[in-house]
Amino acid sequence: MSIGANLAEGCGRGSDLDFARFLQIAMGSASETEYHLLLVHDLGFLSDERYEELNEKIQEIKRMSVSLITKLRSKSSWKISEDETVYIES
Repeated sequence: MSIGANLAEGCGRGSDLDFARFLQIAMGSASETEYHLLLVHDLGFLSDERYEELNEKIQEIKRMSVSLITKLRSKSSWKISEDETVYIES
């Protein structure tokens, strides 16, 4: 829910810079979801098969987010650091 809400909020902000910032927030939410999946799997509430299926979906969301941030970056002088932080090159 948080991932989609951040994407929607970023789209509604009106600038590519704001959108990229909210994409990064959505990436953080995806990482949090990734952890929650691992936790419920480790606690025995999620089968190995279902965990792998859901984890792959989270990984795809993260890949798509990085790709979109990269496309937004190519429109300006934005840069993405190795930890995937967007910043404006001065």
